[in-house]
Amino acid sequence: MSTHPVTFFSPGDPGGRPDAVERANLLDLDREGLRAFFVELGEKPFRAEQVMKWVYHYGVTDFNEMTNISRPLRERLSAIAEIRAPQVLSCQDSADGTRKWLFAISGGNSIECVFIPDEDRNTLCISTQVGCALDCSFCATARAGFNRNLTVSEIVGQIWTANRSLLRDHPQGERGVSNVVLMGMGEPLLNMKAVVPALKLMIDDMAFALSKRHVTVSTSGVVPKMDRLHEAVDVSLAVSLHAPNDELRNELVPLNKSHPLDELMAACWRWLADGNRKKHIMFEYVMLDGVNDRPEHAHELVSLLGNMPAKVNLIPFNPFEGSGYRRSSEEAIQRFAKILRDRGVFAIARRTRGEDIDAACGQLAGEVEDRSKRWRKFAEPRFGERAL
Repeated sequence: MSTHPVTFFSPGDPGGRPDAVERANLLDLDREGLRAFFVELGEKPFRAEQVMKWVYHYGVTDFNEMTNISRPLRERLSAIAEIRAPQVLSCQDSADGTRKWLFAISGGNSIECVFIPDEDRNTLCISTQVGCALDCSFCATARAGFNRNLTVSEIVGQIWTANRSLLRDHPQGERGVSNVVLMGMGEPLLNMKAVVPALKLMIDDMAFALSKRHVTVSTSGVVPKMDRLHEAVDVSLAVSLHAPNDELRNELVPLNKSHPLDELMAACWRWLADGNRKKHIMFEYVMLDGVNDRPEHAHELVSLLGNMPAKVNLIPFNPFEGSGYRRSSEEAIQRFAKILRDRGVFAIARRTRGEDIDAACGQLAGEVEDRSKRWRKFAEPRFGERAL
C-alpha cells in the first residue's frame, strides 16, 4: 500500500479565493443545462459544446485558455463561473493496483471513490451521497450514517479527477477510466436530481464519452425510482439483492420492507421490457457465512430469478469493525456458484480488490457528519450479531 500527495486538483477552490462571489460551477450542468446557461447569457447554444470539449477532453479549467472563445466571453465566464471538482484529501494505492481517493465535501464530510484496473477494463466505483440514506446491516457506509446528497459536480468530479490523475501517471492513456459503477457511498436512486444529469454527462460524447453499457447504476431496490431512471437515461442496472426471500432480505436490506421482492422483480422485468436481447440485470449478492450462503439459498435464488436475463455477482463479505458478520468460506462460495451455474444462471465469484486500503466492496465510509442518528439503530444487536 502506498499513499502519495496530490497537488493539482480542485481548481478554483473557494477556500483560497479572496472574493466572496458565488460562481456557477459548470461541472454541475449537463449539455442541456450548459446550453441553457449560455442562452441566458445571450450567447449561442453551441458555446456549451466548446466549453465541454475544453473541460472534459483536455482537462482545462482556466477560461482564459479556451482560445476558440472570444476574449470578452472568457472574461465574463471568469467573473461568474468556475470549473471545480471536489478537493482531494488523500490518494492511496493498493498492492493489487487498486487506487482510492478521499474527497473533501462541505461541512467537514468526506467521500471515497475507487479505481479498479483489470486486463479488459478500468472501472471507477463512485459515490452519490455523503454516507447512505439506507441501513443495510452488512455495509460500512450504512454504519457511517447519512448527511446529504452529492451535487452533480461532486459526482462527475470524481471521474474527472480520476482521469486527470491516471493521465498524469500514464501519459499514453492506457489506464483511463473505461467503466463507471455507481456502487460507492450512497443509494443513487435517492439522489435522482443529481444522478440523472451526471449519468448523461458520463455517456455524452462531448463529456466522458463512455458506452451506456459501461455505466452501471446499482440500487438496493427503490422501485418507483427504477422506473423513472429507465425513462430518463439508458444505462445498465445492478440490483443489490443479497437474499432470495423476503424474511432474510428484510433483515439484511431493510428497504425490502417497503418494496418486497415481488415488487422488485416486477420492476426488473419492466426494465428489460424494451426487447433488447443484449440487455441483462446484474444481481449483487454478498456472501455471509451461515446467513445467506447455504445450498437452499442458492436454489431459492434460482427460483426467484426464473428465466430473467441476469448475471449474479457473488461478493465475498469484506469485514469491518463491529459488523457482526463473517465472510463465507471459498468452498461455500464456489458451491453456491456451482448450484447457480448448474441451473442455468450466469454466476461470477468476484475477487476481492483493494482490501489492504479499505477500498473493497462494502468498506467505503469516508467521514460523515451523521444527521440520521443511525448509530442508535446499530447500537442494538443486528441480524448478523444474533446469527453468530
